[in-house]
Amino acid sequence: MKMLLSLITLLSAALLAYAAPPTCYSRVLSLSKEITESFKELQTSKAVDPCVETLPRLYLDIHNYCVLTKLRDFVAYPRCERVIEVSDLKEKARSLYTIMISYCRRDLVFLTDDCSALENPVETSDEIDS
Repeated sequence: MKMLLSLITLLSAALLAYAAPPTCYSRVLSLSKEITESFKELQTSKAVDPCVETLPRLYLDIHNYCVLTKLRDFVAYPRCERVIEVSDLKEKARSLYTIMISYCRRDLVFLTDDCSALENPVETSDEIDS
C-alpha cells in the first residue's frame, strides 16, 4: 500500500512538471508565429475583401525592438474594419502588444532594432520549400 502511494505521488509530480504554464517568452513567441501565419493565410485567401491587399505587411520577429511599432501601426490601421478576419487579427496583435509591453516587459530581450528587417524578412529554407 505504501509502495502504491509512493508511485502515485511520483506520477503526480511528473504530471505537474509537464503541466507548468508557458513562460512569457514562449507565449509571445507562439502568438507572434500564429499572427504571422494568419496574416499570410489572409493575404493568400481569394474569398477576402480587396482591402486586405492594402494592409501593412505583418512579419513579426519578437527579437527585434521595432516589432512594437509594427504591432501598434497594424492595430491602428483604419481600413478593413468590416472584415472579420482582419478584426480578429488586429485583436491578436493588440493582445501580443499588451503582453510584450506589460506582462513580459522585463523577460524579453531585443537583439536588434532593424526596422527594415521587418519590412523585408529573409526567407528561411522552411518557407522556401513550402
